[in-house]
Amino acid sequence: GATGQVRVHRPAKARAHVRATGSDVKAGDRALSAGTVLGPPQIALLAAIGRGTVRVRPRPRVVVMSTGSELVQPDEQLSYGQIYDSNSFALTAAARDAGAIAYRVGAVADDADTLRTTIEDQLVRADLMVTTGGVSVGAYDVVKEALSHVGDEDEAGGGVEFRKLAMQPGKPQGFGTVGPDHIPLLALPGNPVSSYVSFELFVRPVIRALMGLDDVRRPTARATLAADGPLGSPKGRRQFLRGRYLDGEVTPVGGAGSHLIAALAQADALIVIPEDTESVEPGAEVEVVLLG
Repeated sequence: GATGQVRVHRPAKARAHVRATGSDVKAGDRALSAGTVLGPPQIALLAAIGRGTVRVRPRPRVVVMSTGSELVQPDEQLSYGQIYDSNSFALTAAARDAGAIAYRVGAVADDADTLRTTIEDQLVRADLMVTTGGVSVGAYDVVKEALSHVGDEDEAGGGVEFRKLAMQPGKPQGFGTVGPDHIPLLALPGNPVSSYVSFELFVRPVIRALMGLDDVRRPTARATLAADGPLGSPKGRRQFLRGRYLDGEVTPVGGAGSHLIAALAQADALIVIPEDTESVEPGAEVEVVLLG
């Protein structure tokens, strides 16, 4: 073999470049706590300590379905009396943002049998179902009609219940379970802002709870209202107005209308006006739900 000489210019310190047993994690130490989200570093740690498998809560699978014969998919041609379906896209994105695996079902026509069949077909890939539209008191409230008889009347405790909540937007809501496995279903109103606000208040916490997280709700803050005039609110209903929050101040954007998507797209907070408050003056302190 080859021969040669090595000249060493400084002494090697004792134990230099030696990794001591237990310098990273000692036997008996808690490596990861229950509820930890497993990202790349956490998976590396599990592998490094020799754990090939670990018990986890999987990300919930959420099926999002919009209803309404008036709904048309984006890029298609609108006819008179039709609108583009924005809810299914918004809520699928919101479910992913909350941490779920989300499946979007395009708009289902206002036919109870079709809707019932579609829901039953989707149950195989759902840990949670979310519908929008068809839950108020009109002639075409097909979700209410379809879900009154879907799937699991034979099973004790099944079915979906519809209520009017003391809030604006988002008064009509439905909740229950469907199918033989009692998959939870939340039936949200169809107006775009109503459906999104309802998702933030009701669906997102469910998704986060299914993931085993402690912080299931959006953070809230107190903020000074920066508005041109007083904000009115219907008596007996908790109102959620859209706003922009910055440095302890919140500025309303758009009006209270449940169709104002452009204003919603500019908002990063919800301004909460309590049930017993009918007017809030500029400069008053209000509660805000931070969406960002």
